[in-house]
Amino acid sequence: MSKPRKKQPLRTVDITCAACRAPLFKYRKGGKGALVKCFIERIAEDFTETPCHCPACGQQFARETMMRGTPAYKMIGGKVHSK
Repeated sequence: MSKPRKKQPLRTVDITCAACRAPLFKYRKGGKGALVKCFIERIAEDFTETPCHCPACGQQFARETMMRGTPAYKMIGGKVHSK
């Protein structure tokens, strides 16, 4: 598999916790599809203290993994909203 493109997308989306609506990330997302994974190098702003856990309610919203040879967070379905 190939790595993600070097040039990052210009569009940023706000990712929030589905349970308490606390902000989690500002992420540079490419494409129109659903948010399945977040490459760590594309996170513009990180509001979390511990990786993959909401700062307000403490709920786990993702798992750390390697995708295409790059560190990423794999989102758990229904735990996050993106806008």
